[in-house]
Amino acid sequence: MAEVQTASGTGETLPTLPARATGPRRQLPTSLLLGLALVGLVLATALLTYLWTPYDPGKLNVRARLAPPGTEGYLLGTDKLGRDMVTQIMVGARNSLYVSIVATLVALTLGTTLGLFAAAARPRWQSIITRAVDIGVAIPGVLVALVIATALEPGNTASIVAIIIWFIPVAARVTIEAAQAYGRGRAFIMINHVLPNISSILIVQASVMFASGILAEAALSFIGIGAQPPTASWGRLLKEAQPLIDVAPTLMIFPGAAIMIAVLGFNLLGDGLRSYFDPRQTVGQASH
Repeated sequence: MAEVQTASGTGETLPTLPARATGPRRQLPTSLLLGLALVGLVLATALLTYLWTPYDPGKLNVRARLAPPGTEGYLLGTDKLGRDMVTQIMVGARNSLYVSIVATLVALTLGTTLGLFAAAARPRWQSIITRAVDIGVAIPGVLVALVIATALEPGNTASIVAIIIWFIPVAARVTIEAAQAYGRGRAFIMINHVLPNISSILIVQASVMFASGILAEAALSFIGIGAQPPTASWGRLLKEAQPLIDVAPTLMIFPGAAIMIAVLGFNLLGDGLRSYFDPRQTVGQASH
């Protein structure tokens, strides 16, 4: 029964608003915290390159070429041209994140718009768009990116366009399935009701796409149609180190580790966000 209080000067009793329920605070999943830490490390490294790098990224020191880690002030050694590996990996983080983030955001925007349009369209158009999206998803993404990138001039632009076209069907398919799960309606309902409800799903999908984008950029750079010299790229560092694997294996280990950390970070972030946004987890925590 609600408590009552006497209104001043009237003698009337007014109901007191019930105290706001305060349930148990949700704990952040461990994978989310670890993912945030790894992604934060990569982002901080990339941003730091705009202010400072150990050496000039384009500076060559032929006398110190293939120096092992810890030699002559080079923490991770130098590559075949005498460039500092720490600097190359740091600048490579900036390039990989740039390509991945731009491509993912554009693809997610276009794919989500297409998915919402398909979910709100008449059955005939919905069937046509859905089938087209299914075909796009079924085609191997790396093959699509390779064909598109080879048709353009090699560089970051080719990688971005290729990844965008690769990711659009993926984002559209996720949006269509999520929108159908929440119910289909007119465009106003889709934008004002369905989209806010599926936003958490899209956020999780974006984190996974960021990881795939980094891998795609590294793969395209590795085969020579991504970032071009003098732009530093993790994939290009791997390509340049491949012939020297017997002489200086660390030249492949360090860029490979950087790619692994970035991809692992975004995947853990996506897994943690999925657990955090999962309603069943909220119910489970509230029951304890």
